[in-house]
Amino acid sequence: MAVLDQTGVFVTILGMALATYLPRAAPLVFLSGRTLPPLAVRFLGFVPAAVLAALLFPAVLVPQGSLDVSTDNVFLLASMPAALVAWRTGSFFGAVAAGMGTVAALRHFLG
Repeated sequence: MAVLDQTGVFVTILGMALATYLPRAAPLVFLSGRTLPPLAVRFLGFVPAAVLAALLFPAVLVPQGSLDVSTDNVFLLASMPAALVAWRTGSFFGAVAAGMGTVAALRHFLG
């Protein structure tokens, strides 16, 4: 494995900064002052929920590296009250608190 010299480290950091910044800045630059079609606005409204689902479902359904839909999966069990709180209240904080509280309670009482 080769060790990067100072120039290599600088170029790597610069490349990572550009890869982080450009996807965020491009829509601001190219779409500022423009009105998006209603279909595009509606489509973009679903992006946060899709990203959240993409992050959560593997953690809930595959906690140990393989699919686990049994009653031993505390994350799956805790996702149910968390989803209920999110649906009923619309509170992200409340859903997180319900999920964390349920995981803690299940681990305490079920071992």
